[in-house]
Amino acid sequence: MNILLWHVHGSWTTAFVQGPHTYLVPVTPDRDADGLGRARTFTWPSSVRELTPAQLRDADVDLVVLQRPHEWELAERWLGGRRPGRDLPAVYLEHNAPDGDVPTTRHPFADRDDLTLVHVTHFNRLFWDCGSTRTEVIEHGIVDPGHQYTGRLPRAAVVVNEPVRRGRYTGTDLLLELARAAPLDVFGMRTEGLADHLDLPEERCRSADLPQSELHAAMAERRLYLHPVRWTSLGLSLLEAMHLGMPVVALATTEAVEAVPPDAGTLSTRPEVLARAARRYLEEPEAAAEDGARARQAALERYGLKRFLDDWERLLTEVRS
Repeated sequence: MNILLWHVHGSWTTAFVQGPHTYLVPVTPDRDADGLGRARTFTWPSSVRELTPAQLRDADVDLVVLQRPHEWELAERWLGGRRPGRDLPAVYLEHNAPDGDVPTTRHPFADRDDLTLVHVTHFNRLFWDCGSTRTEVIEHGIVDPGHQYTGRLPRAAVVVNEPVRRGRYTGTDLLLELARAAPLDVFGMRTEGLADHLDLPEERCRSADLPQSELHAAMAERRLYLHPVRWTSLGLSLLEAMHLGMPVVALATTEAVEAVPPDAGTLSTRPEVLARAARRYLEEPEAAAEDGARARQAALERYGLKRFLDDWERLLTEVRS
């Protein structure tokens, strides 16, 4: 099967393209947001092919995976008038939780009879109003990075993109209190200036934008993984940390309450409880390693790559039939 999808979310796509199909990824001369092409910081198989908009016009496409509202029109234009959902089977993949007036947020593809809307978490499906559109949940899958945990550095790893701009969404304000319990190393995109923003000394809150090839090893050296995010779908970095064998200290919000079992770390809506848990892991490295091993086992069982690909294969077969 030839599947057209845009390179939108590198970690999710890395898992998806491990399947048995050919994946057609648009590429533009300047590799902008609608034409990133193949990943440069993730390892993708040769079954992922770059095609320009001109090449897509006559390309053999069996199914379209849409991930942003404007891709509907873009696909029809670049595919020479072939309409997703009408002329080609289509799936809309929703990565994100809704914003705005959340209890009444209507999904842009609500009340559609020409596609299937797939959520990556049950939390997403619960909060989006999708009307009569057929919905499915296919939970994340992770390409296993292996049990790399050493925890040799008595610090907490945090992975978040743009923590200063996103503020309360990512729980950036909570880092001030949590950094007093455990020094933080914050990884992600555009993390510069975080310590100054929080008025913390550099030793208590360091930040670095590491390439994907270095991120897992750096995370695994830290004693614990801290997930302070208030509102999101489910951070893939949390699942990656669990795969690495890291114990988790996280806000009991979003899908994290489903992903992290009680014996794999501490979840709470009280920052002071999270601070105590982080401090304990710094003081008891053996307990941290034991909880991290349980976190890895739980992640392998629920978010393993085989289950993820099997779920997608079932759905893609149904959509094409």
